[in-house]
Amino acid sequence: MDVNTLFGIKGKVVLITGGAKGIGRMISEGFVLNGAKVYISSRDAKACETAASELNALAAQKSSGGSAVALPADLSKADDCARLAQELTKRESKLHVLINNSGATWGAPYEEYPESAWQKLLTLNLHRVFTLTQALTPLMEKAAQKNGQDVVVDPARVINIGSIDGIRVPLLPTYAYSASKAGLHHLSRHMAVELGPRGITSNTLACGPFPSKMMAATLRDLGDVIKAANPLGRIGTPEDAAGACLFLASRAGAFVNGATLTLDGGVALMSKI
Repeated sequence: MDVNTLFGIKGKVVLITGGAKGIGRMISEGFVLNGAKVYISSRDAKACETAASELNALAAQKSSGGSAVALPADLSKADDCARLAQELTKRESKLHVLINNSGATWGAPYEEYPESAWQKLLTLNLHRVFTLTQALTPLMEKAAQKNGQDVVVDPARVINIGSIDGIRVPLLPTYAYSASKAGLHHLSRHMAVELGPRGITSNTLACGPFPSKMMAATLRDLGDVIKAANPLGRIGTPEDAAGACLFLASRAGAFVNGATLTLDGGVALMSKI
């Protein structure tokens, strides 16, 4: 029961949607530098290629044994989700970890909040998570490891990247975003019950503020206020995002199923009154 055995993910095959930028890029680096083969997918093909190239160079420098592969797809489209699953099945015999990270946000005053925001965010942040997970379930079932009694001891993993805005009511007028993330948290629990008997766990990270393109304007304008409101006095770091996912993907996290892990330094606990 040593640390390397408990927390190691070397040799695992991982798909990270939105893995080229922001929190997804942080998570991708964590897996590659710890020996996993990571497929990076998003609609921005150039960003996927750039991220894969940078991560492969870093892996070679660190001699981690990990690697990154660009596999672009528009995760908002059902056909592209199906194509991505088909392409991955051609390349790999099993998928150990699926990290559903692709997402978008939209802020507008209540009176002006558009129909298009609901359509875009509920589709990408929630509906297509189900679509892609459903399509990749057969590949993940093949990754579940059993003991001599045919009991799954190291299941495949689905890790959904949610938000504390799906737990608390945010100050910003991001109605479709917070609703989509709350829905994602519950979808993840529902999938935990369905997929657990198939040797696949489903968990969620409810992330607080991290440095990303999505948060750039907010952190620029309110960064000091956000840090001061956090019990730990800071925002998230790449190590925080990657570390939580590495735990859930490793043997140490094999018995965690249907959980929502709040990854925010405690800010969601603070009263706004």
